[in-house]
Amino acid sequence: MSLINKIGLGTVQFGIPYGVSNKNGQTSVQEVKSILEFAKKSEISCIDTASGYGTAESTLGNNNLESFDVISKFMPSNSEESIKIQIETSLKKLKLDTLYGYLSHRPLGLLDTPKDWYDLVELKEEGKVKKIGFSLNEPIELERLLDKEFIPDLVQVPFNYFDNRFKDHLIMLKANGCEVHTRSAFLQGLFFTDVLNLPVFYDSVKEEILELQTQYKERLSAALLRFVLFSDFIDKVIIGVENLEQLQTNLNSISLDVTLPSKNFEFSKEIVMPSFWPKK
Repeated sequence: MSLINKIGLGTVQFGIPYGVSNKNGQTSVQEVKSILEFAKKSEISCIDTASGYGTAESTLGNNNLESFDVISKFMPSNSEESIKIQIETSLKKLKLDTLYGYLSHRPLGLLDTPKDWYDLVELKEEGKVKKIGFSLNEPIELERLLDKEFIPDLVQVPFNYFDNRFKDHLIMLKANGCEVHTRSAFLQGLFFTDVLNLPVFYDSVKEEILELQTQYKERLSAALLRFVLFSDFIDKVIIGVENLEQLQTNLNSISLDVTLPSKNFEFSKEIVMPSFWPKK
């Protein structure tokens, strides 16, 4: 498998303005079309989306997705929206008959409503989805789910140069046949922000970011991306882009011969988990 084949296209920017370094807002419908056409020509086969990504599913559905493996995510069920209703809604928006993957966007909800997991298993048996699993934020979530014998075919977790909290878990899952996808290779753009303008909240990481920016300059995105792509326990690296130029730049950068030194960072979860970051 080539490195580009390991890239998956994240689509949250297609449905909402997203990312700490996002200056352009939500990606336009025409730009999405251009991105998808280029992704297809570049032999990117995986698209990652979610019902919680605003209008992303509907925007994607305006394009021919037959050549892609499409993964979506669902929210915990309620009296009005079971998992089976949610997948039918997503399939309708995407204009697809089946999904490659269907992941719980709030996986701890499965512990409160285990029927959701068994509904997922049924959807897999019915051929509505090929692989089921979780989109995770913390290792403890995975540990609790595995304790309940909810065994995933596919997981997606954050993983980047500053954040290797899931590494041992991913190696174990991969060895047991689970497909491993990672996101946040650029930590929602934090690696590229102007350190001098970051709030004091980020003080513990400013020096490391500035050192990376100074040493790697325009090659930093390549170094960060290659760091994740060369991890043999990872099957797909999901990257989000705001426009076609970003995707082209990221794919071109993969061929650069640039490597980050091995380090074991131990930043707090407040730093590596954007959900804890100060709101703008």
